[in-house]
Amino acid sequence: MRAGTAIVAFVPSTDLERSRRFYVDILGLELIELSPYACVLNGLGATLRVTKVDNLAPHPFTVLGWEVTDIRASIADLTTSGVTFLRYDGMPQDEAGIWTAPGGGLIAWFADPDANVLSFSQLS
Repeated sequence: MRAGTAIVAFVPSTDLERSRRFYVDILGLELIELSPYACVLNGLGATLRVTKVDNLAPHPFTVLGWEVTDIRASIADLTTSGVTFLRYDGMPQDEAGIWTAPGGGLIAWFADPDANVLSFSQLS
């Protein structure tokens, strides 16, 4: 790998316009380009390429996440936009859906419109 090479993250979508609305209007990312093949976004230092796929079987694990400084405020902000935070059996989560990791970090999960699992993490 060459020094200075930027990272590009990929997330699949069956409906790019629906994904654009979610990632731009709800999450607040900046749209770089929308084509029939992808919705390209400024991911605050990395490029996020939401790529058009015909069929999608979402994975049961996190595919993309953000480190935040105030997880409760971040959750409250998305909740007012209609985003529901996920709950997992066997994981003790508080009323907001936050799980405290063994090291003290806080994590909460939510899904995009294609059921891709996304997360917020607040490091301890």
